[in-house]
Amino acid sequence: MHPNRAFRMDDDAARAFVRGEGFGALFVTTPDGPRAAQVPVVTTDDGALRFHVARANMVTPHLDGATALFVAQGPHAYISPRWYCAGPDEVPTWNYLSVEVEGVVRAIDRAALRDQIDALAATYEAEPQWAVDQIDPRKAEAMLDAIAGFELVPTAWRGTIKLNQTKPVDVRARVAAAMGEHALVPWMRAA
Repeated sequence: MHPNRAFRMDDDAARAFVRGEGFGALFVTTPDGPRAAQVPVVTTDDGALRFHVARANMVTPHLDGATALFVAQGPHAYISPRWYCAGPDEVPTWNYLSVEVEGVVRAIDRAALRDQIDALAATYEAEPQWAVDQIDPRKAEAMLDAIAGFELVPTAWRGTIKLNQTKPVDVRARVAAAMGEHALVPWMRAA
């Protein structure tokens, strides 16, 4: 994460950001070196991140009991020094939102895995919502056999919200205007 404290996100904001993004990269060390898996997550009431991966994924056998790092990336953008209109000594930068969640991973049982799948659907499906029990039970069992469920129990949350906060308000406004309709602009205007 960025070392400047002006860009730090507090833990509550980091949790809300991860809940809102719902997807990220999970990094773990394996005997073959570091590996990553892209995973959808749901947050449990006690703050754990539940996710699933294909059983055939090369990270799967190394997750239970491992210390891992989950990273949720939000919108990001290159920032041209020309947009600052603040003189010749400005340099390019990158604005972004990102949260790292470090913790220990543990396997979850089949009922919890099914709950994780249904929670994902409940979060992202429009009404009427899809649920596992709507498909043929044999197909549902085959689907659940093909994936493995886990939860990451956080030991640290590290969030960065780098949106030119160290620049004057008028400079930040010019940068946001230069970016047009970019997804980062509402975040920049709120910062």
